Amino acid sequence: MKRLVQMHSSLASMEKKWIIPLAFCSLGSLFLLVIDFNVGNSYTQNTLSSILATFHFGDVLGSSPPVFAESKVVLPSPVARPGPPRFAYLISGSKGDGGKLKRTLASLYHPLNQYVVHLDRECLPKERVDLANYVRSNPIFAEVGNVHVITKANMITYKGPTMVSNTLHAAAILLRKSKEWDWFINLSASDYPLVTQDDLLHTFQSLPRNLNFLEHTSSLGWKENQRAKPIIIDPGLYMSRKSDIVWVAEKRDIPTAFKLFTGSAWMVLSRAFVEYCIWGWDNLPRTVLMYYANFVSSPEGYFHTVICNTQEFQNTTVNHDLHYISWDNPPKQHPHSLGLSDSPKMIDSKAPFARKFHGDDPVLDKIDKELLGRQNGRFTPGGWCKGNRDNGSDPCSAIGDKNFLKPGLGAKRLGELIKDLLSPAKFAQNQCK
Repeated sequence: MKRLVQMHSSLASMEKKWIIPLAFCSLGSLFLLVIDFNVGNSYTQNTLSSILATFHFGDVLGSSPPVFAESKVVLPSPVARPGPPRFAYLISGSKGDGGKLKRTLASLYHPLNQYVVHLDRECLPKERVDLANYVRSNPIFAEVGNVHVITKANMITYKGPTMVSNTLHAAAILLRKSKEWDWFINLSASDYPLVTQDDLLHTFQSLPRNLNFLEHTSSLGWKENQRAKPIIIDPGLYMSRKSDIVWVAEKRDIPTAFKLFTGSAWMVLSRAFVEYCIWGWDNLPRTVLMYYANFVSSPEGYFHTVICNTQEFQNTTVNHDLHYISWDNPPKQHPHSLGLSDSPKMIDSKAPFARKFHGDDPVLDKIDKELLGRQNGRFTPGGWCKGNRDNGSDPCSAIGDKNFLKPGLGAKRLGELIKDLLSPAKFAQNQCK
């Protein structure tokens, strides 16, 4: 009897708990009934929206910020600040490249830009110390503070993913060092400019800041069997001494989760895309990076595959690496070294950069004299130079107005190239496909 009384009491308590929810449900049903009576079956979109808003269902329909963690609104085009744009350079070298790297840096220097210089771990410590002392002792570098030396050198294997790792490392440093640069440019100590920085800054000043210049194609051709399907291991990822890549006997299939693209390892990338590669909010950059960890010559595919598989960036590509390079057909691992006989073709290409050059080849002196107006190992002159020009003094020994540009014939050549690349027919034709 006592157990029955307790059961009855428990049921009564449960009934009380259900009274309030039941009342709300009844009211809700009555509300819908009234709506159906007044409006019938002819709901308009506005009426439906207002009803849903009353029940606070707007979040589900997307009127509030996205629910999913990876959701990312399409990035707006970067707003152009007053004055010329700014570039962030990575200039990298290996054993014996210290002298070449310093020459390339001086030829590219402008106080508006940012620079990261890197000599890999294969170099003797003396060579890296010499580079650091060169940067530290230069009064212009010290005053502006825009040249950064990577002191903890990375081990780089040319055919392996350690080149991609080094590029991402430098890009992360440049993002941390400055919020004001617009494009990232990767070069080696074997590269050299064919235009002044004033020419380059002047030409890019009128361009949308979201453009990405990288040569790309999804037609892998011979690279499918010789680079995509083979599996390699890069000892530079785990060894302290440099050695060639290790080939694995097994091969793999072409991926189906994303489409492979290939092209040149040299590029000019927008800040927005570089940030995406570093942050990777939807994880594609990391996934693709892990795939390319076992890919032959991954620098010729990693950034191309990421950008062409990302909706936000795939229509921002200009299919050109802005370099003059002389290749075999099909291209080998290294291009021809350029000399004096290549000068006409270099100039006719209208490209702002060329590669590759030997250390002190006479063609570099010709470029300095005829294209850059540079002499005696000094900086390439620009509008920012306000030093005393009398008696052969260095005009770039003092900094004037950083935003004052003095473009020359190089700007005209480069402008013609850019105009051609961005012509509606060519630009649309050269998007990721």
